[in-house]
Order: sequence, then structure tokens, then C-alpha cells
Amino acid sequence: MRFCWKVWAATILLALPAVGVAANCTTQGELLAQDRDALVAAGGRMAMAVTQQDFATLQGALLPAVAGEWDGIRGVVEQAAPLVKGGQVQIRNLYLLDATSLTAPADTQFFCSNASGSLTVTITMRRLPPGRYAVVLADAAGAALGGQMGLILAWDGGFALAWRLGGVSVRQGVFDGHDGVWYWKRARELAKENLSWGAWYCYDAARTLLVPVDFLSSPNLEKLGTEQAQLKDSPQEAFPYSLPDGPRTWKIHSLGLDTSLHQADLSVTYESTGVTDPAAQRTEAVAVMGALLKKHPGLREDFHGLWAYAVKDGKRTPVIELPMAQIP
Repeated sequence: MRFCWKVWAATILLALPAVGVAANCTTQGELLAQDRDALVAAGGRMAMAVTQQDFATLQGALLPAVAGEWDGIRGVVEQAAPLVKGGQVQIRNLYLLDATSLTAPADTQFFCSNASGSLTVTITMRRLPPGRYAVVLADAAGAALGGQMGLILAWDGGFALAWRLGGVSVRQGVFDGHDGVWYWKRARELAKENLSWGAWYCYDAARTLLVPVDFLSSPNLEKLGTEQAQLKDSPQEAFPYSLPDGPRTWKIHSLGLDTSLHQADLSVTYESTGVTDPAAQRTEAVAVMGALLKKHPGLREDFHGLWAYAVKDGKRTPVIELPMAQIP
């Protein structure tokens, strides 16, 4: 799920081509006790409201500048319900961001280092207005789907003098009992077996499960990205991809991770022959999926199933989703 913070943009990106301003960041271990306690209290209260679907608390805590985006934020929280169900809130990380030196909204990077400087997390935001902010990462510990939450808080220095909610993101933390570290290890195993396509998408799954937001980079995530980029014969630049299937050759437009059913699925988009009968569309889709798995058997073992999307004359149509065991 994405942050709902439209007023400040589409303001948040994992990587920017250029960032004009560096501001100050204080990590959890370096925070003053009063700041740490205030952020734990505010972040914990809002994270608890997400797990409990307490919309009144969240709306009451909303930053005035994003009040008009409440419907979108509510939608994000509603979709998060199955991810955090049954979990207990645990704060994972706190980052206090000081952008008060800005004179106008600016692309801004925060370098968040521990006391020794041995570990630096980078937080990147776009067109950030001057002010004080915080990023709170929290987990719904014990939830079956391992829900993980990312909250952006903004300091309201007006009459309220309080931390307000600026954005929220919730992601799944496990697929079928496996967390991001498991998928990372599995990607390395597949890479050693020269099953680069399976390894590639296991790296994608690991990245999805390791952090609930897209605007934060760490040495671990950078290492994961480097390992993934070094895979030989990976799908990184393979598309459009010609897939032989007996006398036919399918044109594959894309293949990607799909978590819409809260499983580690993959979705394949292919060029259809133009069949319109539902039974014929299904037969065609199953043929494509079967050919793909025969070509790249490493995909079958570590992913739950495949979604098939047919493209014809520029129109993309969902056809079928099947568990791997049902694909010949």
C-alpha cells in the first residue's frame, strides 16, 4: 500500500535524480528522552488506531494541510485491516527529521547515522515544506500476515503543539510464513543454481517484505539491490520477451510480483492472439503460463501462483489466476 499524502506530493520517492538540500536527521538511539517518548507515544497511538481501524483517532490526528485527503488515507487504513489483524503494535524505528532551515519546499535528503557513523539510513522526500517531521516504522507483531506500518508525522507548531499524522503506509511482512530475510536467502540459493529469474523475483519479494515504505534506503537494501543487479541472464532487460511454445512463440510484455491476494504471486502480461471466447482465453492463458514455467522452472517452487493478463490492440484484460500446482 502506498502513502496517502497527495498534498505534499507524490512527495516521496525512493530515488531521485538530484536532491538539492540535505537536512538533519536524528536516529532513535540519539534522540533526547523527551523527543523519543513523545514520538513513541504519538506513533504508537496512531499505529494502534490503524490496527484497530479507529478512524476517529486518525482523523482527529490529521495534519490540517492534508485534511482534504482523508478519504484516501481512510482507504489505505481499511485495506490494511487483514495485514495487521491480531497483531500487537511494536515500534521498530524512529527518525526525527529537521527541515526547519528550508526557506521553501525543496527536494530533501536526510542522512540518518548511528552514533559511530557505521550505519546510515537515507530518507528522501520531494518538495518537502520547511518544518519538523518524523518517520515511525512499526510492526503488528503476531499478525498472521506480518503487517508493517510506516507513518509520517509532522510537528504542528500552532495552537496544538503536537505531532500530527501526515501519511500512512502498510505492507505485508510475510508470505506464507516466510519473511524478507528468508526470500533474500532463497534468492542467493537460486542464483547459485543459475535460476536467475526465480532469484530475481525472490529479491523483489524480499525488498517488499523488509520495509513498509519506498522512500527509505539502507546499506542492507543497497546490498540487496546490488546482488539482484549482478544476476546473469535476469529478466531486468528481457521484455518484450519471446517465449517459444512448440510451433508458437508468445510475446511476453512483463512479469512482476503480485501481492493482491496476500500471496507471493507473479503476474504475466502477454500478447493475445485475439480470442474472445472465455474458454479460449483461459486455454490461451494456461498455455502461456505453462510455457513460462517450463522455460523458467525456478519460478514454480517459490511462488504461490500466476496471474495472466492478455493484451490486444493496446487493451489489457485480466484472464485468470492459478496456483502453481494447477498449471501444467
